[in-house]
Amino acid sequence: MSLRRPSIPLLLLLYALAALPAQAAWALASFEQVRRDFHPSDTRVLDRDGLLLQRVRTDADVRRGQWIALADISPALRTAMVLSEDKRFYEHSGVDWRAVSAAAWGNLWNTRTRGASTITMQLAGLLDDDLRRGGGGRSLGQKLGQTISAQQLERGWRKDQILEAYLNVVPFRGEIVGIDALARTLFGKAPHGLDAREAAVAAALVRAPNAKPALVAQRACELMRAMEPASRPDCAAIDMFTGAALQRRGFEATEGIAPHLARRAVAAAHGEGAQGDIRTTLRAPLQRFALESLQRHLRELRGRNVEDGAVVVLDNASGEVLAWLGSSGALSRSAEVDGVLALRQPGSTLKPFLYAEAMAERRLTAASLLDDSSAQISTASGLYIPQNYDRQFKGLVSVRTALAASLNVPAVRTLVMVSPEAFARQLRAAGLPLAQSGDYYGYSLALGSAEVSLLGLANAYRTLANGGRYGPTRYLPAPSASGPKSNAAAIDPRAAFIVGDILSDANARARTFGLDSVLGTRFWTAVKTGTSKDMRDNWAVGWSQRYTVGVWVGNASGAPMWDVSGTSGAAPVWAELMGFLHRGVPSRAPAPPAGVVSRPVHFGDGIEAARSEWFIAGTEQAVFSPVPQATDASSAPRITSPADGTIIALDPDIPPERQRVRFETAGRAVQWRVDGKPLARGSSALWLPWPGRHVVELVDARGQVADQVQLEVRGAGIVAGAKR
Repeated sequence: MSLRRPSIPLLLLLYALAALPAQAAWALASFEQVRRDFHPSDTRVLDRDGLLLQRVRTDADVRRGQWIALADISPALRTAMVLSEDKRFYEHSGVDWRAVSAAAWGNLWNTRTRGASTITMQLAGLLDDDLRRGGGGRSLGQKLGQTISAQQLERGWRKDQILEAYLNVVPFRGEIVGIDALARTLFGKAPHGLDAREAAVAAALVRAPNAKPALVAQRACELMRAMEPASRPDCAAIDMFTGAALQRRGFEATEGIAPHLARRAVAAAHGEGAQGDIRTTLRAPLQRFALESLQRHLRELRGRNVEDGAVVVLDNASGEVLAWLGSSGALSRSAEVDGVLALRQPGSTLKPFLYAEAMAERRLTAASLLDDSSAQISTASGLYIPQNYDRQFKGLVSVRTALAASLNVPAVRTLVMVSPEAFARQLRAAGLPLAQSGDYYGYSLALGSAEVSLLGLANAYRTLANGGRYGPTRYLPAPSASGPKSNAAAIDPRAAFIVGDILSDANARARTFGLDSVLGTRFWTAVKTGTSKDMRDNWAVGWSQRYTVGVWVGNASGAPMWDVSGTSGAAPVWAELMGFLHRGVPSRAPAPPAGVVSRPVHFGDGIEAARSEWFIAGTEQAVFSPVPQATDASSAPRITSPADGTIIALDPDIPPERQRVRFETAGRAVQWRVDGKPLARGSSALWLPWPGRHVVELVDARGQVADQVQLEVRGAGIVAGAKR
């Protein structure tokens, strides 16, 4: 039996007739609609000016980059793709009938030929789910539908639009879809930078996306011969290059300079139904500088067991987040932990709010005198005995000195006046939602025993900067119709002003930090540092006329740092950020609000130099002197401080070798002994504490023990053999 070949016109007629039903079933989408509906697998998070901050993977099924305009795709790739997939692309009107005829005869006589599917037909199959290729290939109906759809595309689209859309939606290999994802994943560059060899490999992958590297390389070499007929490509080199490229995964799932903020922004925007790029309130140059500054400073602290840090910068007026740095990135073993939101003990950074409350209640003024001496405060769990930052107590000091120099004992004495619960209410009003009541924390709340986040703490300082008015922060632009939100009164504006003036006073902080401190700036700023228990967290938070900056350094694991103080930890980063923000931008001191007056003050016994001081109207006075206390020198010697049963917790703000406990007695001069060993003579003595239980004795002139107390020292200190 002989087989008669059907004529070519008959084949084409049958092909077209069978395709007619598909014409009505396929609705043609415009080029603009296809481009608008294209969604990358990564969401780009941008700063306020449209600069890229971070890419975040949001589609786990495929890997798509950005939509790339044809003009931004290398000419070599465009040439390679047309030569590989559709040589007569610019000649036909959607269907290459010559290729269809060749394919028909080849199929009829089992002759291997190139496929007849044009770039336009492939695009039609990619855009219409009904025409997508299945596991067993396309059915005859799908092929015919492609034919009609391709012709419709050619009538409605330009050739450059067809090629541009095709290059953006065609699958290449594995999960990779589109030329942007392919170029960045396999070649580590943008599509406009692909050379002839890379273009040939990319085009070869379309024909055989899951082929072995050797087959892809062979096809790429053939393409290079067609692209450059006069050249003789090195196929062996192409084979090696292809094998290496197909193993590369240079296009990270997420990369950038703001990973923590980006994840929150994506979740918030998608929760509101937003699609596409997400714009934030951040400033990319500031964010980049913050990262560089933090990483550089942490490298300088190598050897002190500190690897993590976080930064947040707020706009005082709007509450917009200008920088959000959740970790030190590559320097951290816990880079996923967001240090901006993590709850940690803030140390002395809560003191400004305590003194503001005491001033608002008219219990203290900035010139009031507080006793910086050994304090023994009874609590439900025993005696609480705070220590100071440096090696000794300073006696009577003004509130200005106590706050600026970060003296702990005066702060605790102030909290006794205010009460822990009233202080806790003040902190909550400033935006610091404590987990427990003030009475739960007790008097240690004055030294930052509660846990807060860096964002919450910085915004509380922003409340001080805004004259005591609290307002929320935001990292997504506010809808234009909503306008600025009104702020709520949280802190007495007069007290907020005076506290800010104290924290900007370099002379007042000199008692602890010296005159040449890193906290000093060439423009007006107010700043406070703090260190938490066992030196686990170090903070520097402060504000200028326009900005509030908060910095934390420590370890995400909670491990303590070694020999990191208030000015060597977070403060240098804070100072660098303030300098960056105010390059060419002035910062002036705020004007005093109504109800604040300035008066000259003098201090008795030369306690402090005379000066002009700010007061809440009605609390001013001209002279501040200590109240004399009578002593009986003839009485028998007895220990007045510390009390028997005292428990001393070493202050993490103070290097252990610099801490001292003051022993005091009422009566004649005597000798002090600790654990049976002589310490000093006189009515008072300073003792270097070390952990453990100890016996302190007073020995009279006859060598008899006149009085003794027992005490216990807790915390990380110096071993007994190292004391001096």
